[in-house]
Amino acid sequence: MFWLLMFIMVLIGGYSYYQYQKGIDLATADKELSEEDIAFMGDSVSSKTENFLLIGVDSRGEAQSRSDSMMVLSWDKEHNTLRTISFMRDIYADIPGYERQKLNAAYYHGGVQLLKETLNDMFDLPIHHYAMIDFVSFEKMIDIIAPDGVTIDVEKDMYEKIYVQLYEGVHDLNGQELLGYARFRADAEGDFGRVRRQQQVISALKEQLLSTTTLMQAPKLIGAMQGYINTDVDTAGQIAYLAKLLSGGALEVEGMTVPVQGTYSDYRDYKYGLVLDIDVEQNTQAIHDFIGTSD
Repeated sequence: MFWLLMFIMVLIGGYSYYQYQKGIDLATADKELSEEDIAFMGDSVSSKTENFLLIGVDSRGEAQSRSDSMMVLSWDKEHNTLRTISFMRDIYADIPGYERQKLNAAYYHGGVQLLKETLNDMFDLPIHHYAMIDFVSFEKMIDIIAPDGVTIDVEKDMYEKIYVQLYEGVHDLNGQELLGYARFRADAEGDFGRVRRQQQVISALKEQLLSTTTLMQAPKLIGAMQGYINTDVDTAGQIAYLAKLLSGGALEVEGMTVPVQGTYSDYRDYKYGLVLDIDVEQNTQAIHDFIGTSD
């Protein structure tokens, strides 16, 4: 029995390493592994909650770009609950060291660290880690996670320039289609609808990641992440987080959008155009109520 157990462990270890290396090879086939030294100083983890700043960037080959999507993933480790806080790009933000302008300009001016500091200062929101991905890499990652597509109930026909052409109904979307769905905003909801769909995508991805098929692909996925995603969490840390999430039982995901309804007004800045002038105090309270950190 002992030798049989050892043999099985060797087989599993060999398969895992093979899949992990295969993931790295997939990423390096598309681009060189990122060696970008991103300056980031995360806040100390001192509570049951750990917050991850997730940034989507549409770089299009440019040296500097604005963050297209900004989300904080808050993990309640005690109850194994994930709460997503999506921040609208057009929030009229007080960016340290700069004049007041749209929130997505923080990343343009000072990268991940300045965006973190802006969220810290405005909403008293600690940020412990970050993960950043560009849209091309997002498409590739989705195709690894879900080779047969991610199931989404598309609420209506969608067409916007070259980004998306989707039809109403339940569809299994590949990486390019899922990105197009998440970015769509050519309707009356505008950016608010886009943020809602992004949260829908996060929920669908959670279900996909916890499926048996995807769990078998976990080493490959972690390997690919080394090339596609910039993060301060090393490989061992990524594996540890995955293990903690999976061992915690049913994983629930809830979402909110900032600003919350009734806490903002439209304002036209003479330089930066239409912005969302928000009540910072009300939104800060809503965030802390949502993630369970209110006094």
